[in-house]
Amino acid sequence: MTVVGFTGHQNITYLAKRAIARAIAGELAAQADASMAGVSSLAAGSDQIFAFCVLAAGGRLTFIQPSEGYRDTFRGTDLLRYDSLLPLVSTVEVLSFDEPSENAYYAAGQCVADMCDLLLAVWDGKAAGGLGGTADIVAEARAKGKAVTVIWPDGAAREQPPTPLPRSCRSREIC
Repeated sequence: MTVVGFTGHQNITYLAKRAIARAIAGELAAQADASMAGVSSLAAGSDQIFAFCVLAAGGRLTFIQPSEGYRDTFRGTDLLRYDSLLPLVSTVEVLSFDEPSENAYYAAGQCVADMCDLLLAVWDGKAAGGLGGTADIVAEARAKGKAVTVIWPDGAAREQPPTPLPRSCRSREIC
């Protein structure tokens, strides 16, 4: 059985998500292992794409839940996807953190790296924005001698945070 772990950016653009889904599906198909399993924390963005691809490929999915209250970190369609994935996972491992934190996310990433034979990483090659980010988990997996495949399709981009409106503006239309 091949165990494929995952780490990746959350804030990727819509067009990048499509290319990333194709790339992940291709990497999973290359495993050609009928008993393939995926390991993920089901985070928003590319983690959820990976989870759906594992299930579509007929694989089993292990969910590493970083902490109690993790579900409360999701909003909108990310929450809908999270809720739709939960009943489909084969195994859930809840870490012993009382609430979501960078330490909890880092510990979850370490678990993914420990459990996998291959780590897929949707990563733009930049430093992590906080402890437990994609760069940290890629480094962790490499330090453990795990195979790492980086996915970052041509033209892929991360979403930029919205620009705050000047205090004098009441709405975008009048600024």
